[in-house]
Amino acid sequence: MLILRCPAQLQLLEETLRKSLPTTLPVLGTVMTVARGNPASHEVLVDSWPHFGIVLTRLCPEDHRDPRDFYTNQLSVFYRDKQALQALLEGTEAVTRERAFHIQGMQDGLDEAMQEVASARGLKVE
Repeated sequence: MLILRCPAQLQLLEETLRKSLPTTLPVLGTVMTVARGNPASHEVLVDSWPHFGIVLTRLCPEDHRDPRDFYTNQLSVFYRDKQALQALLEGTEAVTRERAFHIQGMQDGLDEAMQEVASARGLKVE
């Protein structure tokens, strides 16, 4: 996953996400906040740039204090295809299994994908 830090990239991403409202709402707010100074210390990650399949926002890893606190380990996601979501959940370092986390998204299929990956790994999803 690539971390977007460049203001021009963040602005382009913001414009792209606005075209897909309301499904992009969980990530759009964080993208806007990061583009305007990032006072909350968040990151915006994409699988590729500029033609991304998934956008993930999260608190910067160095600001995670408690690996069991899923409120501070909140992730927001928007994906264009379900395969990008599966790849994110199954094999990237962006979503670590050492930490409890809470994932937010507004798209159909997110819950099913989470359940599939969790059951394949013997993990509990609430």
